[in-house]
Formats: sequence, C-alpha cells, structure tokens
Amino acid sequence: MSWAKELELATRIAREAGQVTLRWFQAGPAVETKADGSPVTIADREAERLLRDRIAAAYPDDGILGEEWGEETGTSGRRWILDPIDGTKSFIHGVPLYGVMVALEADGEAVVGALHFPPLGDTVAAAKGAGCTWNGKLARVSDVKRLESSLVLTSGDARLPPPLPHSPTSRLDITGLEKRVNGLARLAGKAGIVRTWGDCYGYALVATGRAEAMLDPSLSAWDAAAVRPIIEEAGGVFTDWSGTPSHLGGHAVATNRALAAEVRALLSSDPDTPDAP
Repeated sequence: MSWAKELELATRIAREAGQVTLRWFQAGPAVETKADGSPVTIADREAERLLRDRIAAAYPDDGILGEEWGEETGTSGRRWILDPIDGTKSFIHGVPLYGVMVALEADGEAVVGALHFPPLGDTVAAAKGAGCTWNGKLARVSDVKRLESSLVLTSGDARLPPPLPHSPTSRLDITGLEKRVNGLARLAGKAGIVRTWGDCYGYALVATGRAEAMLDPSLSAWDAAAVRPIIEEAGGVFTDWSGTPSHLGGHAVATNRALAAEVRALLSSDPDTPDAP
C-alpha cells in the first residue's frame, strides 16, 4: 500500500507548524508547567492546533493523539500522533535542536513519520516501503561497525539517577529507570563519543548517518511514533530497551543495523555478569 498522500501531508504540515513555532522562538514566550512537571508554551499549543486543523480537514474520520490537546477518537482505524515541539526545553532556551513530529498509525502500526527542525530548515521523513529522505534526498543510517568508533546520543541524562554499584546486592535495587540508566552507563563506557544531542534531533542524526545510536530511558508515544518508520526506512533498528519493536513509548533505542545487537546486549545485560562481546 502506498502512503504517499499521507506522507506529503505529514511533511507539509510539520513545516507549517514549524513556522508557527518560529514566531516565539528566542522571543521569551511565557512558560507554564503541566501536571507532569514538563514545560509548555503558547508555541506548543498553537502549533498543535494547526496540525489538528490540517489533519481534520484532510482526513476527518481519522483519530488524533497529541501531547498538548489529548486524544480525539476516529472511525477509520487510523490515528495521527503529534508532538508540536519535541524539545520544549531547548526551544525555551533558544537552542535550535527542537522539532515538530507528525506520525500516522494504521492498524496499530506506525506507517508515516515526519520530523521538521524549524530553525535549521531540516526535514527527515519516511513512509513504510518508501524509504527515508532528508530534505528530499535519500537518507541512510551509517555503516559503522565498531562501537569504539560510534557516536552515541541520549536526551539529557544528567537529571537521571547515577548507575548503582555492581555488587551482588545491587540487583535488589535496580528496577525500571535505574536499570536502564545502568545500561546506558555500560554503553557509554564503550562508545567512541557520547553526546546529549537528544530529543527527536538525536533520532534524525541516526537516520541520516551522522550518529550510530540514540537512546531515551523514558518517553511517550508522541515522542516515538514518527521516529520508528524513519529509522526503519533508513535501514536502522528501532526498539524499546528490551529489543521489542514499538512506537508507543516507554523507552526507546535507535541504532544502525551493524551495531544493533551489540548495543542492545549492553543495555540489557545483567550488571553482575560480564559485558556482552
């Protein structure tokens, strides 16, 4: 099945919403704190409103899930998943590495994804079976095969708990997020370079061959849905930290194919056993 029309819409409205965000970028918009503790601005809300209006006009029977305005159920079996500003903290601080994310889910599968980075003018987009493009040209993950030569990215791990001691008793304390942070520490110890060029920008760097891995210990569906088709169509691997392909959030890791097995082994290995080869 062709998703060409949906991909064209996703790409176009991501760019339009990006123009909305630029009205407030580096202009000091008021910042509110949502119930989950994350920040939001008028730019987030206005950009998502534009996305919703454009989708409703084109596909009125489709559902929509967005970070700022919640979910509207549809009748078509399809759902658009939106993040009007992924990287609101970067946006607030005038850092140009935030993006607009638009995804389409059909029959429970993410089939279209578009990422647009308004201050940079960059767009990375993909549809199932149609490949991935970066500003209209074919995009592919890198072919780096050695972890020691890789660039590994994550979204701001400084606020996360530090790795716990690798002792026989530490297993009792390592659960959930802390366990994933330990996995990240093991991976970081073997990677060539580690940087926190995170949020959706990190995934775009993997899809375009400029980085080898991007990891999020915690994220939502609107942070992940657009990324999965982009990474996969660029020849990479996108899963949660247990290695299960998913676009519904929780946690995520994207890699090139050459390093996929090694990265996931390091993330999931027991702290009391030797590291994966």
